[in-house]
Amino acid sequence: MDRIKRLSYEVLDQHKSKFGHNFSDNKKLLDELTIIRSKGLKNEIAGYITKFIKTEIRNQEIKDAQAEAMAEEIAEETVAEPQVETPQEAQTEQTPQESEEAVIEVGVDEPETPESSEEKTE
Repeated sequence: MDRIKRLSYEVLDQHKSKFGHNFSDNKKLLDELTIIRSKGLKNEIAGYITKFIKTEIRNQEIKDAQAEAMAEEIAEETVAEPQVETPQEAQTEQTPQESEEAVIEVGVDEPETPESSEEKTE
């Protein structure tokens, strides 16, 4: 790693929240935070920090836009999907009379009432 990147990352590790996307503000802040005697080196570091911050902001905006797009797609898919009834649900929805008829057809006697059970025991 070259010296500009290394020095920039050292400053960013400690004071990243203070830097913005404006070169002149970053240069002034760099003057306050560090002791760099060379004007050229100071400008290069401030320029690299500015470029780094701008790239980071741009990447974050892209990620946010993609996340919003995905959320909208998911919301549209859930709204667009019709409620499809499965065959099992359609078969289980029978009226009580139909269910009694189905039980009789299978060969099972109707449930005994208390009166009919007394008659058989006598």
